[in-house]
Amino acid sequence: MSSELLAPLDLAFWHLESAEHPMHLGALAVFGPGPAPGPGPQEVMDLLAERAAAIPRLRMCVRPVLLPLGGAAWSEDRHFDVRRHVRHAVLPDGDFATGANRLAGELMERPLERGRPPWEMYVLTGRSGDPFAVLVKLHHALADGMRAVAIGAGIFDQIAGGHGADGRRARPVPPRSWLPGPGQFAGFARERIEELGRAVGIGASVMRASRIDLWAGSALAASSSGTRRLATAVLDQDDVLRVRREAGGTANDVLLAVVAGGLRRWMLERGERLPGADPRALVPVSRRRPGSPPGSANKLSAYLLGLPVSEPDAWRRLGRVRAAMDRNKAAGPARGAGAVAVLADRLPPLAHRVGAQLAGSAARMLFDVLVTSVPLPRSTLSLGGCPLRELYPLAPLAHGQSLAVALSAYGGRVHVGLVADGKAVPDAGLLAQCFSDELAELLKVTDERSCKGVDALK
Repeated sequence: MSSELLAPLDLAFWHLESAEHPMHLGALAVFGPGPAPGPGPQEVMDLLAERAAAIPRLRMCVRPVLLPLGGAAWSEDRHFDVRRHVRHAVLPDGDFATGANRLAGELMERPLERGRPPWEMYVLTGRSGDPFAVLVKLHHALADGMRAVAIGAGIFDQIAGGHGADGRRARPVPPRSWLPGPGQFAGFARERIEELGRAVGIGASVMRASRIDLWAGSALAASSSGTRRLATAVLDQDDVLRVRREAGGTANDVLLAVVAGGLRRWMLERGERLPGADPRALVPVSRRRPGSPPGSANKLSAYLLGLPVSEPDAWRRLGRVRAAMDRNKAAGPARGAGAVAVLADRLPPLAHRVGAQLAGSAARMLFDVLVTSVPLPRSTLSLGGCPLRELYPLAPLAHGQSLAVALSAYGGRVHVGLVADGKAVPDAGLLAQCFSDELAELLKVTDERSCKGVDALK
């Protein structure tokens, strides 16, 4: 049976998981009725099962290996049954979106079964049948955001039936080992020394950036309950671009400022006191080269960004976010404490197995909230002839974290998926509304400045 050794970062995600902190990411896709009568729940399940079974990566599970010590490998599941992974759930009567969010939050609480290929899909339907939603769960060891998009795309009508989610058949890769072969020792030693030097530099940055918990007592620093609350928001992409054109920078700068302002509004609405230090966001960055195939391993780094919630002026908040992101980009994604994922990629497998608990506890010392953007195909997508209306990305909660924010643009709108600890953030819906209110405020200022002809971000 062929196998493929887990890359160090994938192995880190695999060992970081606990019952209270499952390390799967996901997406909630909402489909509307098409021009013709849509498929019933069983037909949707059959379609998903057929298409998922055709994606080679989804037939693989994680098995331990003898070498390298502490390592693990992807191996094809000899007893693979796609029906164990595709399920149907009927929502109670009431508003479909509310019911789908509630149930999806409960399903995101549950860890994936580690003895099987680590993914699940749920078809969520109301009693009337229209609309319906699909919740996809993928373990982070299986996919980063870019890889998840490639895998998930294989279920859509426009992509299924081709050559797999990657545009090619998966080819087994022989297990890699940290033991050099004959004649390779000098090159191996040089590479290991260079990697050690880079790891030491990143590790020193991580240590310098770690701090005591300045947000103790706030919802963002509450102890974990193991529960999940999901909320969603929809932002008009044209509004985001209008603000960007006036302010300069990138659309992502605007979205990060929306998150910062939304957090400020939410905390003030709850009556929370704003501490002297701003919360820090971990902003993942893909290290995949443009045009390269997604590959099987996670390729991630990250930036650390102080979210200026202490700044009362929305326009100045945007300016501070843009300046900080410009500094991050100038330094590059492989430098600084935000490159902790790169550090994980330099460590041997045994270090991940032994140090997983310590590494998980360290997340609280580095950042307070995860904010990630997940790119989606620009083409219109459908499932069984039913058009995709909304797609909310869902990020995992790291140990010690109460909130993860994920954003994706599709169909002229930016869909925001909030995954929160159910006890620490029971009002995730209020926070989602605060994001919408913050964009409205930025748009208002943008229009005022445009009329006056004021220079960008002054």
